[in-house]
Amino acid sequence: MRVLSALAVPTSRHSAVRLLLRLPVAQSSVPWVLGVDDFALRRRHRYATVLINAATRQRIDVLPGRTTEVLEAWLRAYPGVQIVCRDGSGAYAEAIRRALPHAVQVADRWHLWHNFGQAVLKEAAAHSACWAKAGPPIKDGTRAQTTRERWQQVHDLLSKGVGLLECARRLNLALNTVKRYARVPEPQRLQRAPLYRPTLVDPYRDHLRRRC
Repeated sequence: MRVLSALAVPTSRHSAVRLLLRLPVAQSSVPWVLGVDDFALRRRHRYATVLINAATRQRIDVLPGRTTEVLEAWLRAYPGVQIVCRDGSGAYAEAIRRALPHAVQVADRWHLWHNFGQAVLKEAAAHSACWAKAGPPIKDGTRAQTTRERWQQVHDLLSKGVGLLECARRLNLALNTVKRYARVPEPQRLQRAPLYRPTLVDPYRDHLRRRC
């Protein structure tokens, strides 16, 4: 309505919507470099596939679902794609092989960096015992005792075949907390004293102490 008022068009919002719905849908040409990715309409329940012109970064189409058949049908209906940039989905790879056997498939940059980051974190965690001793000393006390007890409870349940979600429910802990306890082979890895972080107040601490 604000746009209609600015343009001095005397019509209601309902009429404006009807006029917009009558407009023909713009037809995009089939790109030679196609980007394919999935996204969640409702996480863990409903997904869709978005198709992007990788050269212009414009959205071309949105397909219901993320199956091989859905993407294959679109590629057969709109031939001409030479390069497909996609994630690591096996369903998408199979659809491209079926519909465009001569097309070049490449991994998109975001997923490459994401997978690289995950691999680095996993590798660093695997060697954490090498540098754990170089960290700040372990601080004992009530909090450290609670950490050791929770770690033992989590690993006792895991040794009995209890899943992470069920462990979280039985121990009344957040799922991410249970995962953190499950990842480490010994509770000492979780009991490092926090490093001091400088603050904006540091330059004035002596003055404030004198004022007190």
